[in-house]
Amino acid sequence: MKRFFLAAVALMATLSLSAQQSWVNETHNPQANTEGLTPMGARVISPEVHDDHTVTFRLYAPNAERVIVSGSMFTGGMDQRNAVMTKDDKGVWSVTAGPFTPDVYTYTFNIDGLSVIDPSNTLHNHGTMPASSMLYVHGDKPAYYDPNPEIAHGAVTTNYYYSSVTEGLRSIVVYTPPQYDATKKYPVLYLMGGSGEAVDSWYKYGQVNWIMDNMIAEGKIEPTIVAMVNNQIVHRNNPKHSELSFKMMEREYLEVVIPWMDANYSTISNREGRALAGLSMGGRHTQYIGFRNPDIFGSLGILSAALTEADEKAFGKDDIAMGRDVKALKAADYDYVLVGAGVYETNETARHTLLHKQLEADGFEHDYYIGGFSAHDFMTWRHLLYFRLLPNLWK
Repeated sequence: MKRFFLAAVALMATLSLSAQQSWVNETHNPQANTEGLTPMGARVISPEVHDDHTVTFRLYAPNAERVIVSGSMFTGGMDQRNAVMTKDDKGVWSVTAGPFTPDVYTYTFNIDGLSVIDPSNTLHNHGTMPASSMLYVHGDKPAYYDPNPEIAHGAVTTNYYYSSVTEGLRSIVVYTPPQYDATKKYPVLYLMGGSGEAVDSWYKYGQVNWIMDNMIAEGKIEPTIVAMVNNQIVHRNNPKHSELSFKMMEREYLEVVIPWMDANYSTISNREGRALAGLSMGGRHTQYIGFRNPDIFGSLGILSAALTEADEKAFGKDDIAMGRDVKALKAADYDYVLVGAGVYETNETARHTLLHKQLEADGFEHDYYIGGFSAHDFMTWRHLLYFRLLPNLWK
């Protein structure tokens, strides 16, 4: 382990969220504007989330001709897909939309054809491009993904290590449970994001640390380490991305990440103490690595994803990775395998649907779950984590 080193930067458990940009307390209603104050440096209050779950968006743009707000809050069964804003005599555009179901959403303004983030909102999603602004529609009390001041909280740390696979310095974000004790051994969930996604997306936008804190307090999962792994191992627009990334990511886990985690954290270093999961591209990586390495990972979470024929054409014929070698899969004797997705990204030809049907036809035991009442976004993935994947680990 001579080439590894740890440079730990202890972080607060997530973004500092408190009455729109006051940065005082971690709270479940950061955009409620309880003080009636305009954010520091901004011209207007935006967004302003009301207790009836409606939201007022504002934008100072006196020279604009047309402004529209759109975002994930309009996903799914709603007839509305965006909201047209109106301008007052001071050049401020505004609209009150909703009510929306309490959740964490993303949105953008479209100004005369140009999509931009809300300049009055410092809470943004830069995990993927194009960037978007965050919208926290609060309920009457903290939800399962919100900070709860009445329970114990874990820690989130950004670490750096040298990778012999990429031949460079890489980062990994690690959640440790409340009262983490280095003399005890903990199971590890290795968690990945999607295409082009930042390594901290599960933490900043997926709220995984709050979810873990709440579930541990509820007794729904034993104290667990969550390692958020950077699966951007080849540039996403590289023509050989699929050809290279799956095999390189497998090597990254086997040769670098797992040895590094076992050396630097108090882990259960066997398959029963390891789970692998990811969303979108991370789900495809999970299927490829997890199906090929049942001696390393005992549980898998394939979220909003499945390997395709195009993937196999790129990395080479592989019946095990594709889930066609039923004998090998059954012999692997996994503790738990989840294939899950959102309601509004599911149809008969969706990749995850086809994978489920194939596994079901071959008699491979797995959990197929569609939930979240959203599409290909963190509203779905938070839901899948809390209601399906995490409660079924380490059983």
